[in-house]
Amino acid sequence: MKFIKGLITLGGVILISKGFSLLAAVHGKEIPESYFSGGYPSILALLDSEFFMGIIFVITLALVVYVLYLFWQLHEVAVHKAEAMSSAHTQIVFALSLCGLFIDKTWWVLAIIIAFARWDLVSNRISKIINDGIKGNQS
Repeated sequence: MKFIKGLITLGGVILISKGFSLLAAVHGKEIPESYFSGGYPSILALLDSEFFMGIIFVITLALVVYVLYLFWQLHEVAVHKAEAMSSAHTQIVFALSLCGLFIDKTWWVLAIIIAFARWDLVSNRISKIINDGIKGNQS
């Protein structure tokens, strides 16, 4: 099954590369052979190939899309953590995450804090502080 997926992916990349190569032409200056010490380098023919430049374009485009996807996953880490913990704060974390994306990054940091905080421990500690304050205990 993985072999078939790989074959389909490779075929897709080749077809897209061929499509881009039909839409483009490599334009450049003719460099005299005297500029090179041993004649024309063999890589020059590859770099003048429209098909090769189509493959390079598809790979570059795929890398840019993948990096943007990774940035989105990093941005949504607070929402995923809140959903995994079945937190009651999932909606507020999502809203703060979007505010962090469009308004200011401080909201995203607040969403991270809310998503990763152990609210049971925080509430117990605050209750203990209030209780000690009422009783007059110093700890």
